[in-house]
Amino acid sequence: MSSSYRHYLGVAVFVLLASLLLLTAKTAQANPRYAAIVIDVESGDVLHAANPDATRYPASLTKMMTLYMLFEAIEDGSMHLHQPLPVSAQAAAMPASKLWLSAGSSITVEEAILALVVRSANDVAVVVAEALGGSERNFGNMMTQRARELGMNATQFRNASGLPNNEQVTTARDMATLSIRVMQDFPQYYHYFSTQSFTYRGTTHTSHNRLVRNYPGADGLKTGFIRASGFNVATSAIRDNRRVVSVVMGGFTAASRDAHMSDLLDRGYARLNMLQRGDWIAQADVFGDNMDLPAAQPASAAPATQLASVEPASSSGSLQASRSESGTRSTFQSEMGAEMGSADDPIRDLIARADSPQASGTWAVQVGAFNNADQARSLASRAADQLASQLRDVRVSVAETQDEKRVFRARLVDLQENDAHSACRSLRATGMDCMVVAHY
Repeated sequence: MSSSYRHYLGVAVFVLLASLLLLTAKTAQANPRYAAIVIDVESGDVLHAANPDATRYPASLTKMMTLYMLFEAIEDGSMHLHQPLPVSAQAAAMPASKLWLSAGSSITVEEAILALVVRSANDVAVVVAEALGGSERNFGNMMTQRARELGMNATQFRNASGLPNNEQVTTARDMATLSIRVMQDFPQYYHYFSTQSFTYRGTTHTSHNRLVRNYPGADGLKTGFIRASGFNVATSAIRDNRRVVSVVMGGFTAASRDAHMSDLLDRGYARLNMLQRGDWIAQADVFGDNMDLPAAQPASAAPATQLASVEPASSSGSLQASRSESGTRSTFQSEMGAEMGSADDPIRDLIARADSPQASGTWAVQVGAFNNADQARSLASRAADQLASQLRDVRVSVAETQDEKRVFRARLVDLQENDAHSACRSLRATGMDCMVVAHY
């Protein structure tokens, strides 16, 4: 393959990535519950991010933490896979999704693992919580403490299932951290997350996680849903020996969430391939973000009903069907009418901010992010020259991030929103990549 062909291919792929950024910006405005992150596990590079540190409800992604705590107990010898766990009346009374356990009965540890992964069973989550913490309330405190030790500083747990609780919150970044730590710390148990069905007392249960069935290379993790959160999913995939972890939160439907996740993974791998080749266009990082992944450590012991993970039936029976339907992906960006939560919903401030109009002149066109300020200024100036006839008073800005990793963002600032979008379209027509961002 010639160098010129690779160059133009790289430009084309990066333009596609920039288009995704514009779509996710619109998504955040249309759906204030939306958040997403895509991470290359080997390097910690953030391949995509949208509201990654915004407060969100985890729903049944919570059960990944419940399982993490259970895996720790198995490894420290306080639990074993064939150990029976007693079912209390409180556990049996939990709302669906559930295994319909009877008070006074028991379930083995391995059956509990499968029930949490495949069925997302809320009654089983309480069984595990009571076995490890004495009570679900105490177990919630244990989960939060362990989450802090794992670096999940924005996460707070109040129950083991993910059922609605206004104080049970997280972020997409924290859920990605948890996903990675599950794989790093317990590779011997990670295979459970790819399980698609299991049979318990004569009844076969099928997984809600269609991505594992339908996305090439996807091999596990978890879905989640309550009305307040929307449709969440954490997915890990491996391709060409490179593992990527992605989290999507706040989907309007299971099908649109899965289609969007597939799109993010596809584009994440496209960008990762460019980075591996050392392609300059991929190194012009529009995110300027890197995730400081904690090093893997030996596991140590750590002291009208809304449903968690009962996903309404999709109009499409499979991801492939949903991806072939005309407009499925645009549905994720534009579908309106999602429930906005109750008056005591702690995310209501976020929703109110998303609905409020932006002040004039607070938009910018970002044309790249570099580790060298002169490179950033040069590209921003070139973009300004390209737009001289279109924007007479455009101002160049090179803003340095405050992170440990120094990144200089090349921007044209002080624009009206419509002018910013028009300018970006003009730049793309000349082959220059760009994205429209809010600038304060």
